[in-house]
Amino acid sequence: MNPKDIACLKYHNIQDDFFVFERAKTERSHRSDPNPITVFLNDDMKEITRRWGNKPSSPKEYIFPILQHNITPLRQYTLIQNLVSVINDCMERILKNLGIDKKATTYVARHTFSTVLKRSDASTESIQEALGHTNIKTTENYLDSFDKNAKKQLANHLTSFKKKPMDEFIQ
Repeated sequence: MNPKDIACLKYHNIQDDFFVFERAKTERSHRSDPNPITVFLNDDMKEITRRWGNKPSSPKEYIFPILQHNITPLRQYTLIQNLVSVINDCMERILKNLGIDKKATTYVARHTFSTVLKRSDASTESIQEALGHTNIKTTENYLDSFDKNAKKQLANHLTSFKKKPMDEFIQ
């Protein structure tokens, strides 16, 4: 889920053990048959919702205390950008604490999610549904960009010995 979709979740989006929602990015599209996204609420997600969410007062109540009703689109945009910054800063601190010298952002997390699914043999159609893409080509392009990066990294690993002095290889 991207941060805007998280911010826009309301209690009516919880149906049994699932979040069921339309992506904010596509809810105003002119499609007559929008496909809702259905996300299983595992125990960790339920705990996050319980711990960090608003107390449910009505089905139209936002789950998380990010947005409020009756705010301007500019204010909504600002609040969501603040959320993205907070998430990215937290991920950066976590990586630093773990000694991992990589960059992580909400964007990278979404791509990582799709890559993990693909490497776990999930179908492209399942990944398309999970990402909320309306067109399978969008998902294929999304996954293809990571295949190219993976190929580039593998090629670099194959020639990484060139960065070491030759005397390390000669005994």
